[in-house]
Amino acid sequence: MSQKIPTRDGFGHELVELGKTNNKIVMVSADLEDATRAEYFKNAYPQRFFSVGIAEQDMVGTAAGLSLLGFTVFINSFAVFLTNRAYDMIRMDLCYNNCNVKIICSHGGLTVGEDGASAQCLEDFAIMRVLPNMKVVCPADELEARKATRAFAQTFGPMYMRTSRAALPVITKPEDVFEIGKANVLREGKDVSIIACGVMVSESLSAANILAKENIDARVINMHTIKPIDAEIIIKSAQETQAIVTAEEHQINGGLGSAVAEVIVKKCPAPMEMVAVNDSFGETGTPEQLLQKFHLKDVDIVDAVKKAIKRKNKI
Repeated sequence: MSQKIPTRDGFGHELVELGKTNNKIVMVSADLEDATRAEYFKNAYPQRFFSVGIAEQDMVGTAAGLSLLGFTVFINSFAVFLTNRAYDMIRMDLCYNNCNVKIICSHGGLTVGEDGASAQCLEDFAIMRVLPNMKVVCPADELEARKATRAFAQTFGPMYMRTSRAALPVITKPEDVFEIGKANVLREGKDVSIIACGVMVSESLSAANILAKENIDARVINMHTIKPIDAEIIIKSAQETQAIVTAEEHQINGGLGSAVAEVIVKKCPAPMEMVAVNDSFGETGTPEQLLQKFHLKDVDIVDAVKKAIKRKNKI
């Protein structure tokens, strides 16, 4: 059984490591640093940590100012609060001015769990990826969250990363290469390509194991970067497997599935199915209960794969 760790922990620990050698890294928080794991940085470098209280819009403006002074600024909150309440400031202060500010949001998706629908952000990929200059990342596990945090610190410009409250299986390896905008093939296959991000990557690997027992050979791709999307690997997979399934813990509209579809329809049309939340808000429940209720489990990916292959065979 894989070890399970929240991806927010990977972010928190890696930022502390980065702070040891880069004194230009600063953190601005809006009162939720304990839950986002930004408190690790606060405890290690209190002079480089600034709290604005429960004021997400002020946090973004403050971060923009610090970035214009030459700092690499990390800001944090729950995904639903920061992407929704401070959208105008993210758009105008950060993206319009191409500020070097990194937005790290925990508690995204249904796996927020018992906090309920009002705290379960299911539209952050769509909101963030439409903004010019913004990069959007959703790591599959704690190790990848560490690597993404390091890449954020080393890359100029506004960036968004969703991290998890729930503990996710560690499915990547320390030696795996992480590059913003370059997906990783975790399993080769010739019959269908499953493209996933976040918690849905482990569900996709489980689905591939189920499919293998039915002689369906599924390729699994960890599309950790939603923007810029790795068009090259999407086109290659569509050409080679001729069937695509996307899986994400997000609304079916505007997220990873939409980003992949934009590439498919332009470059290499192929049957495609999407596993995502079907245009609804979440509910209160455990992460596992919610993934099951909203059809985001491995068995749901299996069903989507069979639909895509059936459509492929009719062409």
